[in-house]
Amino acid sequence: MEVKTSFTHSPIDPFTMHWTTLSTEYISNHIYFTARRDRCQREDGTIVDPYFVVEMPTSATALAVTADNKVLMVRQYRHPINDVIMELPGGFVDPGEDFPTAMKRELLEETGYSFEKVEWVGRVAANPGVLNNFTELFLATGGIKTQDQELDHNEEIEVVEITMDELQQMIMKQEMVQALHLSCVFFALQKLGKLSFTGQLP
Repeated sequence: MEVKTSFTHSPIDPFTMHWTTLSTEYISNHIYFTARRDRCQREDGTIVDPYFVVEMPTSATALAVTADNKVLMVRQYRHPINDVIMELPGGFVDPGEDFPTAMKRELLEETGYSFEKVEWVGRVAANPGVLNNFTELFLATGGIKTQDQELDHNEEIEVVEITMDELQQMIMKQEMVQALHLSCVFFALQKLGKLSFTGQLP
């Protein structure tokens, strides 16, 4: 017997979905982890209490391509997931720093490479249900080694050069687990003309 089910959907005006914050209580206050408890009210009058938000600075990451067309990756230990993983270079934007400047600084500090061109390719939110920050995505090209790494006291980063083909194989094998960096790779590859979207789904 064939069962037919129909669904109706009433569109909601996005302008009526915003909440009003009635009160805020800070639980933790740290430059890289500020947590607060909000009491909110929806447009229909419903009170949402508590709603927990973690505040973090804007971050930036880049697909970094050297002058001889090698991709620079960074290998480091990530304690929250207890694993050593391959990522793109990147980090937090300092207060008052514009995004391209921050990206060039992070590239120089983590890899020792200076880049001829740094282009913005996108912006993503890691987990907007909890985190309030965005990550700015870049494509950096024409990289040349100009100095040694300048790492923070708690950083241990190995710079790894791979080919563009090796990068694509890494993606196909799901060997990159950092979701924000994967987003950057896709947008940067599209910018380079190495990835295209037809707009058609199977």
